[in-house]
Amino acid sequence: MSDADVDLLLVRKVQQGDKAAFDLLVRKYQNRVLGVISQYIRHSGDIHDVAQESFISAYRAIGNFRGESAFYSWLYRIAVNTSKNWIKARGCRPPGSDIDVADAIDYGMEPLTNYDTPDTLIHSHQVAEVIGQVMEEMPQDLRLTITMREVEGMSYQEIAEAIDIPVGTVRSRIFRAREMIDNRIRPLMEGGD
Repeated sequence: MSDADVDLLLVRKVQQGDKAAFDLLVRKYQNRVLGVISQYIRHSGDIHDVAQESFISAYRAIGNFRGESAFYSWLYRIAVNTSKNWIKARGCRPPGSDIDVADAIDYGMEPLTNYDTPDTLIHSHQVAEVIGQVMEEMPQDLRLTITMREVEGMSYQEIAEAIDIPVGTVRSRIFRAREMIDNRIRPLMEGGD
């Protein structure tokens, strides 16, 4: 049984009144939802509040989930919309200056073996810094799609469904985002400054 099939089975149980099944979905996706929300909101307490609101909204709307998209794509859209509504309600600055992308890039990544020397550590830190700067300077639509792809590991189709744009637009945005990053880190990789 695939991951999507398990999610759909759990959703059907929730729709029949099984609250424990929803708890399993929350546990499965809570870290990913927190990561999504952290793309919009900086303060960790607020991130957790918005995540809770997102899951409450999902629980209330789960009767409308028809399974036409992956459950996570549906939940992702709820988390994004809840984040945007939270920002709007508080009159906060729009995301872009509020996102700590360097944290999001390293989210869930652990090296298998550590061959670092002081020189490679410095170089890795420089590359990470440059990527973080490029991500902060990047238009929000590009930053969102590249984060969904590279950090969240979502497919092009899942991204398209989650933010309601054509797959071709997703591909174009990811290409442009990667190109922006590549243009800035290429001098570091070639040994220049």
